[in-house]
Amino acid sequence: MSAGPPVLPGIAQRPAIDPEVLAVLAAAVDQAWPRPRVVLAVETGRPPAWRFSGRWWSRPATTRRDRPLAGG
Repeated sequence: MSAGPPVLPGIAQRPAIDPEVLAVLAAAVDQAWPRPRVVLAVETGRPPAWRFSGRWWSRPATTRRDRPLAGG
């Protein structure tokens, strides 16, 4: 009997991965993986320049219940 792992028929055997290739792959994954960042919110003293004032969706829901086609 052989001392290696059992060989199944129809399945190709992979060669062992070279440690240098494994190190290069690990370094590439480490560089490509996104790192968590801390983002601090900057508070400004004035409101934004553009707002939704005057738009239909800026009014409360109860005042938007007008029915344009209903009437007498």
